[in-house]
Amino acid sequence: MDKIYKETAKVLKAISDPKRLKIVDMLSCGELCACEILEEFKITQPTLSHDMRVLVEAGIVVDRREGKNIYYSLNTDTLDRVQLTLGRVFSGGSDCICHNKNASGEDC
Repeated sequence: MDKIYKETAKVLKAISDPKRLKIVDMLSCGELCACEILEEFKITQPTLSHDMRVLVEAGIVVDRREGKNIYYSLNTDTLDRVQLTLGRVFSGGSDCICHNKNASGEDC
């Protein structure tokens, strides 16, 4: 379970930046070229590259190169997994950590 928390935290950290969250929102409409994303922001290409690297490393975005252009799209598997995990964390359902026994055998 700790692995799930770490992976989810990595995704949340990556999208905690408003610019990167906006990029994810833009990509929810479909694949975009880096140049199309860059047009939306008043930033340099290296800054965009850094933000995209953070999103790719977090598993939120996948990239592909076509000639000189790089295209980005959402990794829906990762986003579905994070959404499911957050649903469990916020729900208090039967698989919630609060229903597990602690190390001493007592209920939490």
